[in-house]
Amino acid sequence: MPSETSTTYNPLPLPDRQDMSDDDSRAGVRAFHDRMRTRHTVRDFSDRPVPFEVIETAIATAGLAPSGANHQPWHFVAISDPALKARIRAAAEDEERAFYDGGAGDEWISALEPIGTGVSKPHLDIAPWLIVIFAQRYGVRPDSTRFKNYYVPESTGIASGFLIAALHHAGLYCLTHTPNPMKFLTAICGRPDHEKPIMIIAVGHAAETATVPAAALAKKPLSDILTVNPEGA
Repeated sequence: MPSETSTTYNPLPLPDRQDMSDDDSRAGVRAFHDRMRTRHTVRDFSDRPVPFEVIETAIATAGLAPSGANHQPWHFVAISDPALKARIRAAAEDEERAFYDGGAGDEWISALEPIGTGVSKPHLDIAPWLIVIFAQRYGVRPDSTRFKNYYVPESTGIASGFLIAALHHAGLYCLTHTPNPMKFLTAICGRPDHEKPIMIIAVGHAAETATVPAAALAKKPLSDILTVNPEGA
């Protein structure tokens, strides 16, 4: 984050140095890959409680993500209060109703059909935790002066990925929800206007009857998402 006292570059010895063999690297990345292969998005949550310490540590992990100029332009609001969750659900469903009644357009609605989404969002009530992610358009110093943040969407996106991975490693399931627009979250969560809400993540244990849409299991093959040493580069 920007220093309040100095802008001097001060290099320090690399902490927590890793020096793995090639074999250990292969084993480590394969173990992580195999663990993340078991991650699935669900809409059917159990009401089984999740300790706050688990949520807190997952968010602390998200805070370790790299960011533009190390400004860390994010804020996470963790909500377990039933009344607050009900307010968020009611406001989100109002926006979803407008979305499905024509605001989205036919192509977008058609793209969502295999996923099985709709106006009703019971997971926002049932999941024991909602985490609302905010991106900070600019920073504010203690003296109320502003400073510019850099690569805000990219930085916040990386932190969100860290968070989802951490929640999965805790044995939890989550659902990313992006009602459009979502300005209502700023007021409900009591956040300042320079923070833009970008996502709600419902977090908890999967219900015994949880399902996943078949379409969600279709992942692009590696050949479609990887290019090595492109010609003409």
